[in-house]
Amino acid sequence: MKLDENGCRFREVSRLIKPPTAQAGGPLTLETFRFDNSANYDIINTFHSIGTVATFAAGLLNPNDTEKVKKMKVLVSDQLSDVGIKIFQETPGIDVDVNMGLTPEELIEIIGQYDGLAIRSATRLTADVIAAADSLKVIGRAGIGLDNVDIPAASKRGIVVMNTPEGNTITTAEHAMAMMMALSRNIPQATASLKEGKWEKKKLKGRELFSKTLGLIGAGHIGRIVAERAKAMKMKVIVFDPYIKPQAVERLDLEPVTLEELLARADYITIHTPKTDETAGMINKDTLAMMKPGAMLINCARGGIVNEEDLFDALQSGHLGGAALDVFAVEPPAETPLMTLNNFICTPHLGASTTEAQDNVAKDVAEQIVAYLLHGSVKNAVNVPSLSSELMSTLRPFVTLVERMGAVQAQLTESAIVQAQIDYSGAVTEYDVTPLTTAMLKGLLTPILKDDVNFVNAPHIAEDRGIKVVESKSSTSEDFSSLVKLTVKTLEGENVVSGTIFGKKLPRILRINDFYLEAIPEGHNLLIQNEDTPGAIGQKKTGNAMSFF
Repeated sequence: MKLDENGCRFREVSRLIKPPTAQAGGPLTLETFRFDNSANYDIINTFHSIGTVATFAAGLLNPNDTEKVKKMKVLVSDQLSDVGIKIFQETPGIDVDVNMGLTPEELIEIIGQYDGLAIRSATRLTADVIAAADSLKVIGRAGIGLDNVDIPAASKRGIVVMNTPEGNTITTAEHAMAMMMALSRNIPQATASLKEGKWEKKKLKGRELFSKTLGLIGAGHIGRIVAERAKAMKMKVIVFDPYIKPQAVERLDLEPVTLEELLARADYITIHTPKTDETAGMINKDTLAMMKPGAMLINCARGGIVNEEDLFDALQSGHLGGAALDVFAVEPPAETPLMTLNNFICTPHLGASTTEAQDNVAKDVAEQIVAYLLHGSVKNAVNVPSLSSELMSTLRPFVTLVERMGAVQAQLTESAIVQAQIDYSGAVTEYDVTPLTTAMLKGLLTPILKDDVNFVNAPHIAEDRGIKVVESKSSTSEDFSSLVKLTVKTLEGENVVSGTIFGKKLPRILRINDFYLEAIPEGHNLLIQNEDTPGAIGQKKTGNAMSFF
């Protein structure tokens, strides 16, 4: 470690003196004192040989201080509504460039100069592109799908990836309902027939939605809106969603069922799930065969959830009454036999394509990127816990505390870290503590990796290093309104550090192993372990090592 041009400032020092003549195994004593502005860091280097130096981050720079914070550069690389571009242009502290239609090579060449990137579906952020993004802090997708972003690569580089799931929920849900009604009443076929001069009333007879059973695969934001609309049309709604408790589904006045039961009972099935390893190809030959004869399938979620070849077979055989797809495994879709079927209708990924939705997602993504770059507020991130600016304001003292507790642990550690266990007690457990655990890992890893670690990639780095992370919560804390204890196990033993918040925003270290103290975790702190033997302090005060005080 080195001094900067202004020198080091020490707020508080807790020392446990260990003279060269001390006997091993003796008790240790703690002495706390305060001093200012050392002119020579060699003092610390001298004591490092007999103890442990614990340094802490100097604190967070206020992003609203425009004199100290450089303007953040944002690139908009896809078509974005003017509403979003205007937000970037009118926000102090943000410089925005709109540069669409870039080739991967062109994007790689310029991406390194930007702090934020706003995209839609056209820009493909591969690992190669992300590797060139030296300054990139956040990627914002105007929309939901992130199939075009290598999220693991972004996470390892410490880049927050956000989407805007709420901006187009109404629009997508309405499109699913429109597809269901168009499919039921043969509207596309009737339009084409009439434009050809035909009058085919009997041939194009449809069916009612009234009293039919709708099966929802996925009951997230969009699925729930579809359910509301369907119930207004007097349909019965059943739901399969393994990630929502049945009681929560019932509170929505919906019926939770298994996938098998849904396939067997539903007259209509709509899909409202992301494409994951679990959902890819979910609707295939086997599940289609389980569907009720004459049932209709609608997918306005993600391409690839429905096996299109198997769907063609089910439609051609007459097992299914019809299907409507807004999304395809490959977009635009290659030549597919589905297009030859009269009981199949489709649209070119129009689920979110309304003026209102495009304005909404553009506004959302711009506001989210600005909030993160200027205020550290995280919303709708897919690779880091989301925190509103209000919640961040509440948790910021704890973030500071646990990050610096992690830094202490890193510098107490003399061998490979095996496990980090963080125990939360008291009022802090009323909040989602996941961001705090991440902050702890950042503090634990930063002294080792420096700038290579941040709040996004810290969990990934810990996992790569084989560090087991254990988190526990207890609603009661005997001595403090909130208490955090961090136990770090290494190949050679373990160390314990505890801390709390005094008042509303004053972090304090209360314990280091068996020693109880009250230390302010800021500036530089000096911790020296010594044996408690008679005359040790006196000997040390006259020794060379302490002569500088």
